[in-house]
Order: sequence, then C-alpha cells, then structure tokens
Amino acid sequence: MSLAFGLFLFVATVLGMELFAYVAHRWIMHGPGWFLHASHHRPRPGAFEANDWYAVIFAVPSFVLLLGGVQLGWWPGWTWIGAGIAAYGAIYFGFHDVVVHRRIGHRYVPRSTYMKRIVQAHRLHHAVETKEGTVSFGFLWAPRPEDLKAELKRRGRAGVRAPTD
Repeated sequence: MSLAFGLFLFVATVLGMELFAYVAHRWIMHGPGWFLHASHHRPRPGAFEANDWYAVIFAVPSFVLLLGGVQLGWWPGWTWIGAGIAAYGAIYFGFHDVVVHRRIGHRYVPRSTYMKRIVQAHRLHHAVETKEGTVSFGFLWAPRPEDLKAELKRRGRAGVRAPTD
C-alpha cells in the first residue's frame, strides 16, 4: 500500500470519526447509553466518571485494527484506519477533557474564533442537564452559538440549568 493512500485513509478516518462521534453522542449517549453519559452532565465527584467508559469502549476498535494490521498480517489499510481512530481519540481528549472540561490543569485560554466557538458550543450542550432537549452533539465542528441559543429558547429551555444568554 502506498504512503499516500495510507495517509488518505488516516485523514478520512479522523474526519469520519466526527460524524461517528455526532451519531454516537446524539443517539446512543443521549439515548440508551444515557446510564453512562448522565454522569458527564453532573458535577464530577472525583477524577473519573461513568462516562469515561465510552473512551474505553471506543478505543477497542482502534486497538483491534492496529493489532490486526501490524501484528496479524491483516490488510495494511486497517493499521491506518486504527491509527485515525486513535488520533481522533487523542484530539477529542485534548479538546474535550483538557481544554473544555479542564480535567488536567492548564493556563491555555482559547483565543481563536474556532476554539471559542467549540468551547461555547460544548458549554451550551451542558446547559441542559437532561437526556432530551440539548443541542450541539459534534465536537470538532459546532453550529454558531447564536443558533444554539435560539434553539434552546425555541424549545422553552426544558432541562436548562441556567440562562444561556
């Protein structure tokens, strides 16, 4: 397999993971998987929360594809795809757990328009404490905060813990 095609698979996987993350967040985590994800919408009493199991669950396909592609002689493309899943997980951890939720202390302050939009969209997502009624399920792409606030207002602020404007 050529390096160019491998890099294409890697980048396509990272980008595709945003769609997968949106779908999983919207219809699994805020659906039947709420029993784990609910902990993420409440104050965390310690270093970990039940929602952290999703990181373990979503790491399994990456691990299996990397192992199969590198050690078991599977199609080499699986290695690039597994690496793309792992890269998305690392990006997600850095943005979500470090920058947005500050699970690791730092002094970084988002200054770019993009980073401010991502952080604000995620905070608006967390303005709703319930399984239903929340907005903004993606992570590396987010609607404009004004649109999210309007949507929350349109829904009558059901489940909203505090005013959003």
